Amino acid sequence: MQVRVLYFASFRDAAGRGEERRYLPDGSRVGDLWKELSRSVPTFGRFPAMPPAAVNREYVTADTRLSEGDEVAFLPPVAGG
Repeated sequence: MQVRVLYFASFRDAAGRGEERRYLPDGSRVGDLWKELSRSVPTFGRFPAMPPAAVNREYVTADTRLSEGDEVAFLPPVAGG
């Protein structure tokens, strides 16, 4: 299946792009996608846990199953002051 991954803020900088298409095996979950991204973008692999994620603009957990055409965004940490 194919999903669209959106990158924002520091994640966009680390990935070097604002979005991309990823092909995943059927039955993949959000956590599986994060693991794959962590292998291909070294900065992502430094996170101790998966950051908050949204699928089709709804917050989800790592166990959420993905479907063909889903739009996935991982939300980078934000520092305030």
